[in-house]
Amino acid sequence: MRLLTGGLLLVGLALLGTGSRSVGADDFKLEPGFTLLFNGKDLTGWKTKKGGEALDKKAEAYDKRFAVMDEKLVIDPKVKGDVIIETAKAFKDVHIKFEYLPGKGCNNDLFIRGQKFDITTKGIKNLKDGDWNQFEIIIAGDKAEFKNNGESIKTAKPGEAATPFGIRAEFGEITFRRMRYKE
Repeated sequence: MRLLTGGLLLVGLALLGTGSRSVGADDFKLEPGFTLLFNGKDLTGWKTKKGGEALDKKAEAYDKRFAVMDEKLVIDPKVKGDVIIETAKAFKDVHIKFEYLPGKGCNNDLFIRGQKFDITTKGIKNLKDGDWNQFEIIIAGDKAEFKNNGESIKTAKPGEAATPFGIRAEFGEITFRRMRYKE
């Protein structure tokens, strides 16, 4: 009986040890060929669209409308303003990936190569409300594809010229993390 009790205790401790480990930001591994677009510490590599102010080493933009918190980029709905930040780098053919968590009333936009994509809680059919969603933008030649949670939700013909990747704070809260790209 003592052997059985001791064995069950060891099995219980082993299960407890594996069950207590949660997948977090520290477990994220950058895929081969991808480069971080957002470093999780500040807005280095980004600029304001209006005025073109470089945001290197800054943790906020537009009076904290965009703010870096806990390795995430947050659009705060309490701070008003219809404003855009964009990458300092311009992209032609690119694969962009990130995760996002839309908040209540989320209606914010993405811009690249003449294309606009609305991230809204009502407009994306396979959106996981209250949970992290996976988003991808794949632009190759004359085709742009937008995917949410692995499913293609929009294809379009992009503009010819390389452009920065822009994020527009319009309405509601949204949080981004793990932003990366591959050319």
